[in-house]
Amino acid sequence: MEYFLTQLGISVFAISGVLSAARTRLDIFSITMVGLLTALGGGTIRDIILGLPVFWLTDLTYFWVAGGASCLTFAGIRFILKMPPRLISYLDAAGIALLSVQVIEKTLASGYGSTVAVVMGIITGIAGGLLRDVVTQRPTLLLSRELYATPILVGCIVYLILIPLMPQTIGRLLAMAIIFGLRALIIHRQISVPLRLTLQIRQGP
Repeated sequence: MEYFLTQLGISVFAISGVLSAARTRLDIFSITMVGLLTALGGGTIRDIILGLPVFWLTDLTYFWVAGGASCLTFAGIRFILKMPPRLISYLDAAGIALLSVQVIEKTLASGYGSTVAVVMGIITGIAGGLLRDVVTQRPTLLLSRELYATPILVGCIVYLILIPLMPQTIGRLLAMAIIFGLRALIIHRQISVPLRLTLQIRQGP
């Protein structure tokens, strides 16, 4: 179950990466690289920080799934682009929900505490999207007023609370549902951080 959900999250992130680059007139190789970067970037950074073997180097299935999803998206891009413009945002929400929570167990099993586990969940969820936005020259969501990392933080904390209370599979699915639900609500309602909680330095006259 966990392996399937991880592969699904990888696929979703790869698709969102290709969609982000769809209007930049890149060739299939460049498009596929963006998809791979989006899908594998967050987990790669996480494993390097934790000093663990990089996940897709020990199991190339992740690489082939990401590459295959990217190529298939490229092939059907004319149809996909007819879908709602917010599709990328919802796909990104699905990706962070599928991947962020599962990192908690991996981090805890590596001997790290709950705080580190939550931080690694956030990094896994947002790093790939950040790399995608930088490469495709889109405004990064993390540097906007839109609530991006907050749903991941809430979901990861909830999962840590649920671990001793119920079977891991059920707790994992509930935490994923919370992350996706919160993120989807934020996208739909266009909820953002109040201006009074943002930092704005005024330039001199």
